[in-house]
Amino acid sequence: MTEMVYGTVPVRAGEPVLPRWWRTVDKWSLSCVLLLFGIGLLLGLASSPPLAARNGFEPFHYVQRQAVFGGAALLALWMTTMMSPQLVRRLAVLGFALSFVALALLPALGTDFGKGAVRWYSLGFASVQPSEFLKPGFVVVAAWLIAASQDLGGPPGRAWSLGLTILIVAMLAMQPDFGQACLILFSWGVMYFVGGAPIALLVVLAGAVVLAGTVAYNSSEHFARRIDGFLSPDVDPTTQLGYATNAIQEGGFFGVGVGEGQVKWSLPDAHTDFIIAVAAEEYGLVLVLCIIALYATIVVRSLIRLMRERDPFIRLAGTGLACTFGVQALINMGVAVRLLPAKGMTLPFVSYGGSSLIAGGIMVGMLLAFTRTRPQGEIGDILIQRGR
Repeated sequence: MTEMVYGTVPVRAGEPVLPRWWRTVDKWSLSCVLLLFGIGLLLGLASSPPLAARNGFEPFHYVQRQAVFGGAALLALWMTTMMSPQLVRRLAVLGFALSFVALALLPALGTDFGKGAVRWYSLGFASVQPSEFLKPGFVVVAAWLIAASQDLGGPPGRAWSLGLTILIVAMLAMQPDFGQACLILFSWGVMYFVGGAPIALLVVLAGAVVLAGTVAYNSSEHFARRIDGFLSPDVDPTTQLGYATNAIQEGGFFGVGVGEGQVKWSLPDAHTDFIIAVAAEEYGLVLVLCIIALYATIVVRSLIRLMRERDPFIRLAGTGLACTFGVQALINMGVAVRLLPAKGMTLPFVSYGGSSLIAGGIMVGMLLAFTRTRPQGEIGDILIQRGR
């Protein structure tokens, strides 16, 4: 009956699964993801050999691992895009529950690898960061709760999602991992706003965030040190930010040349958190703008496709995933150019890291699954019918 009233997108009877997937998926966004992964391998060839030499590995040890992790991430992405929104939601709830338990057990079973923040589980041959896998699951679960609250007689999903957000943010802040905590809070705020939250409530929540930041500054030496370093007018040239800033300046418009960069020999995180500094130094502003354009294309195209979606849950979840993906990239690049305090956040599909790559593949796979063309009317059909 719904299809008779609102109209449908034609379905080809008996069409095989793969051709139907290829016809309905956003090919531009998928192509941008593949290009970002290719750029990540290219930059890994430039940035990781010094670290491999320091750790006694073969020159391209980390590149090979990134290729393996990236292959697993692309496989996870492809498999997720094949799923229906309902199946994505069910698996996201399960994944969120497992990640939440893993996050809660970090203080007892996790390790900090000498970085001062207990964020990982060591598996011997690799490490796992639960917060990376928590993000996509949290976005989908929060969107489900907010969408359910809009139904007549529905549960108080908005209040439940807020309580869940506060709990997760508190757990992340205790690690401490303020970067991921801010990203979780931002993703919930975007969905809450899109779901019709009153502006006054968002202003109150913004004030609460400022108050929490003030308390964290006064009580956490780790947080205060990063804020002070960001606000200082002078940059210590021997710090990671100092090396990154100098590398970006040296790169100019066209870079110093492939393999000629020096920042990779000084930065311990040149292949992860500060990979954009390597790109800027060796390939210049041209490559950096290309990377920004690829991220922007994924986010903008996804939001445009979601604007035509009728299902409130899909609109909310897709918007949350797209904005979380884009803002994570923005934070990583903003830290490198000193527009934001240091956060310890990777650049999706470009930085080295198994957890980051695979979780990013799952996140974008969910996003592409939500933005696929499905046999249903669009939200514009409803507006047209109401206007008659």
